[in-house]
Amino acid sequence: MTQKTLVIDLDRCTGCFACEVACKQENHVPLGMHYNKVLSIGPVGTFPDVKQYFLPAVCQVCENAPCVTVCPTGASYRAEDGQIMINKEKCIGCKLCMAAYPYGARSYNEKTHVVEKCTLCNHLQAVGEEPACVKVCCAKARFFGDIDDPESPVSKAVKAAGPENVHTLPDSGNKPTVRYILHKKTAPWQSHPPKMG
Repeated sequence: MTQKTLVIDLDRCTGCFACEVACKQENHVPLGMHYNKVLSIGPVGTFPDVKQYFLPAVCQVCENAPCVTVCPTGASYRAEDGQIMINKEKCIGCKLCMAAYPYGARSYNEKTHVVEKCTLCNHLQAVGEEPACVKVCCAKARFFGDIDDPESPVSKAVKAAGPENVHTLPDSGNKPTVRYILHKKTAPWQSHPPKMG
């Protein structure tokens, strides 16, 4: 089985927003829409022990994607490599997928009247390149690959971090595959999933 996804090391992320900018530029994402949005988490704690980190919020490439289940036309679908895609020719703009998706990582394009989302730069993958957000990350905080392949960059990053430092966004049965590395005792987002909208 193949499951392409992202692993993002929040200890390395500097909050430079290069991934957000590269995503918008590469995918021609209109103003007011985001496929990838960097959220500032914190500061948390009590002075002088105050911490802050940055959380890139993207499609979580869920194994049981509710956005796929509720789509009445089949426009939202799971590809053979596990990625969640949208066929814009089939999308009727009903926004049911946006309502069902727990992380707010889908956007409605007012001009084309369809829902759009991160495709992990599927067009770049097709020519052997990594997603734009991974390529431009100056902190080397983003990894892309097949999480089911132990030799992939994502699997190696997860293994190196150790299970106690690898997190997912809150799982309501959708089984997100995107992993976040954070070497802290508690990840504050665990009880409050980020909203991009």
